[in-house]
Amino acid sequence: MKATYFDEFQKPLTIERLLDPSPDNDGVVIEVKATGLCRSDWHGWMGHYPDIRLPHVPGHELAGVVRGVGKNVSNWKEGDRVTLPFVCGCGKCGQCATGNHQVCNHQFQPGFTHWGSFAELVAIKYADINLVRLPEEVDFVTAASLGCRFTTSFRAIVAQGSTRAGQWVAVHGCGGVGLSAVMIATALGAHVVAH
Repeated sequence: MKATYFDEFQKPLTIERLLDPSPDNDGVVIEVKATGLCRSDWHGWMGHYPDIRLPHVPGHELAGVVRGVGKNVSNWKEGDRVTLPFVCGCGKCGQCATGNHQVCNHQFQPGFTHWGSFAELVAIKYADINLVRLPEEVDFVTAASLGCRFTTSFRAIVAQGSTRAGQWVAVHGCGGVGLSAVMIATALGAHVVAH
């Protein structure tokens, strides 16, 4: 496969031909159809995340088609259109049992703890727990653009904030996460103040 690759932090990235990945027993290989570019990817390239081991393939906001399936995966098959969250929990620990996959001690993060989606193919662990099926009407670019900014905002506005129509929501900071929060709160019928 071809992939964007770096073997030193803060040095130019190159396009390399690398070995195709294979799925873990609980994972899949996804043919990347679209991938986002996030400020977190820049931080990774700068060397700000201790989980990144060199050499590395960045990228964590993706959508694509399942091309390989591990032997223990039961919910997915080749050809399925999917996306996934930035942080993939194991689904078995105490944090995952309470719905807090983002703080799982065994988490998998494409583009950080493992090679990511700036490639033709990416191997993803914990597929049955983390993959999200894409309806045909959602194109790959749209799905990849949702990425970590929308899932982070959704958790804050919907899961934690229980925002309802008519309520007021204040958003402080309108980067990717903040603008996503504005869109989600507005879609719920909330009144939004943002700066």
